Parts: sequence; C-alpha cells; structure tokens
Amino acid sequence: MAPWEWLRSHVLALPLARFALGMVVIFGVPPLVRRLRLPAVVGLLLAGVVLGPYVLRVFGENTPVASFFAQLGKLLLMFFAGLEIDLALFRQAERKCVTFGIFTTGFPLLLGTAAGLLFGYRLIPALVIGSLLASHTLISMPIVTRLGANRFEPVVVTVGATVMSDTLSLVVFAVCVSTYQRGFSISQFALQILEIAIVIPVIVFGLGRAGEWALKKVENDEDAYFVLMLLIMAAAGLLAGVVNLPGIVGAFLAGLAVNTAVRETPAKEKLEFFGNSFFIPIFFVVTGFLINPAAFAKSIIDNFALAAAIILALLVGKGIAAGIASHAFEYTSATRMTMWALTLPQVAATLAAALVGFDTVNTAGQRLIDDKMFNVVFVLMLTTSILGPVLTEHFTPMMLASQCGKTPIDRVA
Repeated sequence: MAPWEWLRSHVLALPLARFALGMVVIFGVPPLVRRLRLPAVVGLLLAGVVLGPYVLRVFGENTPVASFFAQLGKLLLMFFAGLEIDLALFRQAERKCVTFGIFTTGFPLLLGTAAGLLFGYRLIPALVIGSLLASHTLISMPIVTRLGANRFEPVVVTVGATVMSDTLSLVVFAVCVSTYQRGFSISQFALQILEIAIVIPVIVFGLGRAGEWALKKVENDEDAYFVLMLLIMAAAGLLAGVVNLPGIVGAFLAGLAVNTAVRETPAKEKLEFFGNSFFIPIFFVVTGFLINPAAFAKSIIDNFALAAAIILALLVGKGIAAGIASHAFEYTSATRMTMWALTLPQVAATLAAALVGFDTVNTAGQRLIDDKMFNVVFVLMLTTSILGPVLTEHFTPMMLASQCGKTPIDRVA
C-alpha cells in the first residue's frame, strides 16, 4: 500500500484527525490566499476541492456532520449579510440608494436572463442566472475605507443599494425556486406571490418586532442573547420553508429585521466571530467537495462562450446601472467607475444561492442550476473577486480627487 493510501485509510479515517485537518485548513489557508490579494473564500473552496472525493479523497461524498455545519454556515452567511447592511447610511441618501439599487439589480438581471435564454436555458433557469448576477458582495469596502472614501455620498449610495439588490435578487430567486419545484400555472403562481407577500412582512415586521422585544429582555444575559439570535435566524428559515422559499431568504430577512436592535451588541460580535471563524469557512470547504477538477476544466473549455457571456452580462449590466445613476446624480466619470467596480464581485450571496439552485430539482429530477452553470458560477466568482478589488483600488483615488472640496455625507447630515 502506498504511504498516502495508508495515511488516508488509517490515520485520516479517524474523525478527530479529519477535524484537526479541517481546522488547519480554516486557520492556514485564508492568510495564504490574502497574500495573493484573493478573498479567503477562494482558498477555502480550492482546499475543499483538493481534500474532497475527486482529488485526495480525505473526505468522501457522504459527510453528514460537515454538511450539517455547512448548512448552518450558509444560513449564518445570509443572516450576517442582513445584519451588516448600514440602514442609517441608507436612510441618509434613501432616494438615491433605492434608485441605484433598482438599476444595479434590474440591468444585470435582464442581461443575465437574456444570456441564459441565448444558450438554451428555459425561462425559469435563465431568470435564476439573472438573479445571481443581480446581487453583489462588497468585498472591496476595506479598500475604500483604507483610502478614506467610505463616508462620501457615492460610496454610501452604493452600499445602500446593496439593500435593494440583495433583497430583490433573492425575491426573484425564491419565486423561481418555488415555481421550478411546483410547476407553473397561473393560479399556482398567483398563490405563490400571495404567500411571499404575506411571509416577507411576517418575517421582517412580525418576527423582527418580536425578536427585538425578546432581545431587549435578555440584553444583560449574553448567553441567552447569543442563542436567541440563532433561534430568530432558524425561525425565519422555517417560516420561509413553509411557503417553499429557500432558507437563505428567511435568514437574510431575519438579519435585516433585527439589524438595528443588535448592531453594536457584544453577543452579535461573538456570533459573527464564531460564524466567520468556524461555520462559514466549513460551508465554503464543503462546497469545494462538489467540484470535480477534471470535469470542471472540461466544462469550462466546452462552455467557454457561456462563461464569457455570463461575465460580459455582469460587466455590462453593472456598468449601465452605474452610468445611468451617476449621470442622474451628476457624479464624475471616476465616481461612476468606482461605483461600477464596487458592485462587480459575486462571492458570498451568489455562491449560497447557486448552491441552493444546484440542490433544487423539479418533478422530472432535473436540477435548476445544472453542472455546467454551477461551474460557470465558480469562474464568475473567481474573475469578479479579482477584478472588483483591482478596479476599486485604481478608481477610488481618482474619485477622491474629483470629489475634492466636498464633505462626507455624515458631516453634511
């Protein structure tokens, strides 16, 4: 028996050995990939590929414990996305945030759907492709903050637009998932819209108000506060599931609902620390288990035109949105390019939604997002996670120069 085979079958077969290896990956990989100026998620995904059932086979296809932790990580990822949206800044430039949010959601949605239809996808899968492009992940914000531009109006508007883009894209995605599972009929579609119209306010206002009240009651008990936040997230996911919405939609809405109540609490910081240090990295690593490198490379080569079309749809869609909004708000060309660069990265929410779509099947057993589109999503994520920060680093100083003499929005207010 080869040394590696002996090590894998005798030592790494022990649960504690695999757990220790997983901790080494979570601890060691992110700093390494950050030196290459890549998001930690890219390194964790690649580590999952290497350790998964298609390369080293340390972890097999059936990993119930890791998969359960990954499910929690996926929900926490979306819960934190709702919590991290700065509603105070959103309200300071609300009209502009809403306007840009609609544009930066609508144009990529339309172009992504068109690209899907062009390459032979049916309407519902094509709409899902469009919805994946409609949101964005603000991984370039640390660059903007370091350069001192995070409180200027164009950046505030871009951050505020995230509220609209994430919410609208998830609603479109949720409708598509439910329709794909149940089948389409006018009456079924009308019922589905009615259910969503009821459940979203129930989560945002009903569960949100009840959650805020309960959190206020235990604000001096950090342990209870910590557990209650997890309970609110789980309850929102269950409510979403009642009307066949993905749990990630409920988790995001729950984060948005209790956003103000938990913003600066120690328990919230501890939950984020625990989630970002353990459950969310596990989600990315376990997602990497799904990727067969040989099949991935063949799929990208065979479907290069599809990958190029999806990336182009995103670049053009986000560019049109930034162009129209900056013209309407009388921003400079450098500001327009900065807004465009900030809205390009497709990382966390896109990957979470893509995985839900990959796991969603219709009555005929067909996946909502097939293997080739799932592989394209990884190419999109890698491309935009590099391109977005590079362009942000380039255009933000130019925006600051063009904004010379203007006061940050928080001082104007």
